Amino acid sequence: MKTKQETIFSSKTLTYFLQLAETMNYTQAAQILGITQPALTQQIKKLERTVGAPLFYSVGKKLRLSDAGYTMLDATHQIYGILNQATDEIQRSTSATQGEISIGLLASIEDSVFEDFAIQAYRNTPDIKISFHMLTRKEIWENLENNRIDLAVMYLPDGSIKNWKPYESSKIISDDLLYIHHDAHFAGRKRIKLKDTNQAPWVMYPADYYLNLVLREAYKNHLEDLPKTVASFTTPNQLLKFSMETGTATALPNSFMVGRTNLPNTWTAKFDPNIHFDLAFVYRKEKAEIPRINRFLLQFDHYLAEKDYISRLQLLNQPK
Repeated sequence: MKTKQETIFSSKTLTYFLQLAETMNYTQAAQILGITQPALTQQIKKLERTVGAPLFYSVGKKLRLSDAGYTMLDATHQIYGILNQATDEIQRSTSATQGEISIGLLASIEDSVFEDFAIQAYRNTPDIKISFHMLTRKEIWENLENNRIDLAVMYLPDGSIKNWKPYESSKIISDDLLYIHHDAHFAGRKRIKLKDTNQAPWVMYPADYYLNLVLREAYKNHLEDLPKTVASFTTPNQLLKFSMETGTATALPNSFMVGRTNLPNTWTAKFDPNIHFDLAFVYRKEKAEIPRINRFLLQFDHYLAEKDYISRLQLLNQPK
């Protein structure tokens, strides 16, 4: 017969509880978990009977965590934290030349340098398996917290990250956001004021993407109206193609536009005031102590020491 602890802390029970606490929607949580809604409801009710208190309550059609639910959520995060720490401690004793490194790459980042480095890293250490995952900001953060990725490549600063205490970052480059347009009247400008950028319709990243949020904050802080957005895409290549084909404006990192010169009827300018951010590795502090990950980060530093990031972008983005 299962003990109360076994009932509460089974992997399935915690997974179901965390997923419902994340979505606050039984139907959506059940779909993500691949089970029926009644099965999920039954598991949550069983957990509530075990702990002796309701973990959720409803306000109209909206689900909310109860005080007991918040207590359980905090305990669950602590449990996963302990398990993650134990996993990291075990991994520290493994070989620097064998194993797997899982990397979450922000979907809106130009990835050619990382692809090139992965090829070189494989040639040097063929027994290290490097896995890249193109993710949204939310997915990157969730995967970092749940130890499903070892390293994240993302933009900083990021206000959505509230608890930096367990994490470290290592800057790769500083970057600027560029205004991409097709207006010959502005062709000679190296900088352009925000008020002049909303004269043409835009194509942009989805609303919850980092660069979209950065832009919204800039326009808000300078009391300017946001440009009208007529389409959204998730990758810079998609944005640039749509922009050039339709004559719409957009905004892309300088690092992406490096090497993409002399595009027909297309010009770039820095925003005035400048919109600036960093591209960086982000990882839990313990990860740098795992031999293969430490070696990976050192190899990447040497890779950029031989030829800097922007120079490599220029070379990799040249027309074949």
